Amino acid sequence: MYLFDGGMGTMLQKYGMAEGYCPELMCVEFPEIVEKIHGEYVEAGTQILTTNTFGGTSLKLADYDLQDRVAEINIAAAKLARAAFENRGKKGFVAGSMGPTGAFIEPMGALSFDDAYEAFKEQAAALIEGGVDYLIIETLIDVQELRAALLAAVDARRDAGKTKDEVKIICHMAYSEDGRTVTGTSPQQAAIIAEAIGADIVGANCSLGPEQLIAVVKELAENTRLPISVEPNAGMPVLVKGETIFPLNAAEMATYVPKLVAAGATYIGGCCGTTPDHIREMGKVLATCTPAERIYKRKGTVLTSRTRTVNFGQGLAPVMIGERINPTGRKILAKEIAEGSLMRVKKDALEQVERGAHILDVNMGVPGIDEPQVMASAVMQLSMLVETPLCLDSLKAEALEAGLKVYPGRALINSVNGEPEQLETIIPLAKRYGAALLCLPIGKGFIPETAEERMKMARKIVAKAKEAGLRDEDLLLDPLVLTLAAGNDSAKETLKTLQMYREEFGYPTVMGLSNISFGLPERPYMNGEFLTMALLSGLTSPIMNPLNNTVKRAFIAASTLLGFDPGAKEYIRFSQENPVGAETSGTKPPSAGLIGAEEEDNSPMAPIKRAVMQGEKEVVQELVAAELDKGTEPLTITGDGLSQAMKEIGKKFGAGTVFLPQVMLAAEAMQAAFQVIKEKLPGAQALNRGTIVLATVKGDIHDLGKNIVAALLENNGYTIVDLGKDVEPEAVVEAIKEHNPHIVGLASLMTTTLPAVNHTVSAIRAAGFQVPILVGGAVVTPEYAQEAGADLYAKDGIIAVELVNELVSKA
Repeated sequence: MYLFDGGMGTMLQKYGMAEGYCPELMCVEFPEIVEKIHGEYVEAGTQILTTNTFGGTSLKLADYDLQDRVAEINIAAAKLARAAFENRGKKGFVAGSMGPTGAFIEPMGALSFDDAYEAFKEQAAALIEGGVDYLIIETLIDVQELRAALLAAVDARRDAGKTKDEVKIICHMAYSEDGRTVTGTSPQQAAIIAEAIGADIVGANCSLGPEQLIAVVKELAENTRLPISVEPNAGMPVLVKGETIFPLNAAEMATYVPKLVAAGATYIGGCCGTTPDHIREMGKVLATCTPAERIYKRKGTVLTSRTRTVNFGQGLAPVMIGERINPTGRKILAKEIAEGSLMRVKKDALEQVERGAHILDVNMGVPGIDEPQVMASAVMQLSMLVETPLCLDSLKAEALEAGLKVYPGRALINSVNGEPEQLETIIPLAKRYGAALLCLPIGKGFIPETAEERMKMARKIVAKAKEAGLRDEDLLLDPLVLTLAAGNDSAKETLKTLQMYREEFGYPTVMGLSNISFGLPERPYMNGEFLTMALLSGLTSPIMNPLNNTVKRAFIAASTLLGFDPGAKEYIRFSQENPVGAETSGTKPPSAGLIGAEEEDNSPMAPIKRAVMQGEKEVVQELVAAELDKGTEPLTITGDGLSQAMKEIGKKFGAGTVFLPQVMLAAEAMQAAFQVIKEKLPGAQALNRGTIVLATVKGDIHDLGKNIVAALLENNGYTIVDLGKDVEPEAVVEAIKEHNPHIVGLASLMTTTLPAVNHTVSAIRAAGFQVPILVGGAVVTPEYAQEAGADLYAKDGIIAVELVNELVSKA
């Protein structure tokens, strides 16, 4: 087991770092101070020192106009940490810290995946050049940023000619009290995604104290075989006589070490508020612990979205892959995609999820379009709209890579065949992006007719995949479905192939149903009968139309007969809702969609509410325009439709049933509705609901949380005066004088800048303004807000919007 060091920021302040100064620049301009801090941790027993490079990417250093000094700063930082061991005659390891960029990657933000990747790769390369033993990607809240950083770290290590043994990569995310990141990713999903891409160690740091992180470590341990690292805060900060204090002292912090080890951690250290004294006491206890026996609970092959996990495989319940997002044979869909519209794609996604699809197949193969660009756009929009994992389907490697790059999860590639060109291009994509891979047993100019021939081809593809480093849990097999017109034995050979796959490989199996009945009458009936036989023969995941009740009825009935529907609950429910004879009723639009109301809403504004909650901007614009044309008052639309939708979204967010991406998508849909009203009725009342001044306090250069709040409030109809980050108290006072806002919002993410919240509130009151003050941020607590003199505290953006709405409505 290994002992990390503790916090760096508070130690830098202790040794005189000026307010607003770049912490990373200390490595160059005041190296003796940084080395001294490292040395104190070495003397306390630290085995792994973390470099002072948390904000060492060009994107963060740009806040100080230091973006051209990335290599200099990171190399210096790595050498300082190494010197701290050597100067004290000790041996130890150095971990190069890679913190967040401070921006969301598109579509949640404006930062491109490629730009984030390049920034992280530049930093990782410099840290490796400086001689680090680990790269530690830490305190990230969005799994898409984690993916960019991890890919960059893997590539930088490869380019430097280093092995996994020489430079290990650690991935830490920061979790909230509900056990998920702010963007909704659980430890389970983070572990699955990071392990598949190539992390060597996974874990968590910051945001929470040790007690809350025990459950996070346990969930990680159940979902990965990788070592686990954890670095908690010394509790949550409190304000005492104007000073930020972390409540857990060294002895109290040390009492949690055995519990973290028992949960599965073997790398332990501290984050905010932890000092050399904390690490010394934690190290004493850690030396008495032995690693726990971990219980690995993950089953089968796993796909994930940002917020949802789907397990499937032999012995597990069948999984339905929705087939409808495919322009083949669908002229209207193909036409819309060719014209640049993804409206029907999103509608198909919502309908299939509503009808029970566990995974969505996404194919953008329309002739004459820029398929990689369209695939990337579709994947980004769908990843915000639905939680269902995606299966990316294309004949072009470029389109698959474009989709895989921007997908915030672990996708399935459909598919790779035995052609040499396919094996050389598709398999490396699965390895690089951590995707699962469907293997189709055909070769160049060769379509095997018999099960034995298909097995031979499958063995060849599997062998190539394993040579490239893919694991058993990364591979799925397609038995190849040929139309009955190809021969009377085509169905029998497919079923035999499934049986042979199950006996030899035991992998999950995936196949499209519709080919079997091509050219025959009553195709849904034939497909349903074939599906039942295939599930019995070893099929685990049919690609099918969940909107067709004939086929879906067969899927549910077979699942029930095979023992995957205890008490036949799902079969009974489906039969009651879809009596025999109503076999096409499943094509109706969803009544609630992914995040709509559970109960049927027949109010006049229900369609608008539903469209907002599902983030359907185009639909909302059409509905609002139609209501205005009918003479409906804007106040009715905003009050009974738009505001009520966001209120319901807020409840679901609070209940943990929807997450930040869906909330932001709904807010964008609401803003689109406001825009229609403004354009049609420029003088409409109640469109500007009030003015709000927002700022991240002095010394704090992290404004991601504040930007989320700004976007949500603006999309809810408020005028936002955004003062940015690192804002002087005097600048906030001046903005209040100029804009006379209804509310002032202050944010602080860094523990070192928490006192600036108190100073800013005091400055506002000293100037004679009694405007309500709302505060929040990752390190702010309700008690801290109250002690600082704020009127309101919001732990997240949704609560901030609710509090603002309530205040403004009472004004």
